[in-house]
Amino acid sequence: MNIEIITPDKTLFEGEVNLVQLPGIDGSFEILKNHAPLISVLGKGKIKVKIDDNQTEFFEVNGGVIEVLKNKILILAE
Repeated sequence: MNIEIITPDKTLFEGEVNLVQLPGIDGSFEILKNHAPLISVLGKGKIKVKIDDNQTEFFEVNGGVIEVLKNKILILAE
């Protein structure tokens, strides 16, 4: 699935991933391939992006919004 993490200043990450773990306002949650459509608010915390079995990246955010639709994830982060 494709993900794009955008802040007001720049694009933090863009590419294909296997898993995304996010800090929701009521607790963390994960997005996997073929996830149902979703729009949600993010809280302060770390976004974990698992690119493959050997590569994982983390991004610190102060909140934001996520949209998931047809294996495309768009995160507008602060």
